[in-house]
Amino acid sequence: MTNTSGLTRADATRARLLDAAIAAFAAKGFHGTTTRDVAAAAGMSPAALYVHHRSKEELLYLISRAGHEATLRLVQDAIGSSDDPAVALRRVIHDFAVHHARGHTSARIVNYELAALTPEHFAEIRELRRRIEAELRALIERGVAAGVFTVPDPSMACTALLSLGIDIARWYREEGRWSPEDIGERYAEMALRMVGAPPA
Repeated sequence: MTNTSGLTRADATRARLLDAAIAAFAAKGFHGTTTRDVAAAAGMSPAALYVHHRSKEELLYLISRAGHEATLRLVQDAIGSSDDPAVALRRVIHDFAVHHARGHTSARIVNYELAALTPEHFAEIRELRRRIEAELRALIERGVAAGVFTVPDPSMACTALLSLGIDIARWYREEGRWSPEDIGERYAEMALRMVGAPPA
């Protein structure tokens, strides 16, 4: 049976379980959360959870994979938005920061619970992270080659910029003094200074 959004009942149940897992992992951490906690948050029995997912770790893997795939698309889209490395970098860092602020709950799980994944799942997520890093590093290297950026070590600059954006998920709160857009704008400005781009 398919509902009006195009999801089958099973798809809708799986999505509900993933949302419940995000809430439970955010509240208690992966290791502090039981499958009973996830099932209860979804309004289901623990036995029903195993009909749709093999384990608590599989839920974490699916959340992490979806989060990293969305981030990779975001970075690729932002880089492709302009041939000017400075304009593209501003867009990447703005969108990356906004994304991590708006989705801070799931981003915290995606980035800080990686050690709980199985080796196979961790390898897959690590490859997605490597691709995200490679995209940004190539943009910075292109800016250096074009004389737009003067940073001496593009790889270190890339690591620093990604770390700043990822860490937003750790400290951001909706009731704080800065909106996601405020953070995106300021981080984009700081990113250009970090790579030695001339003032706008």
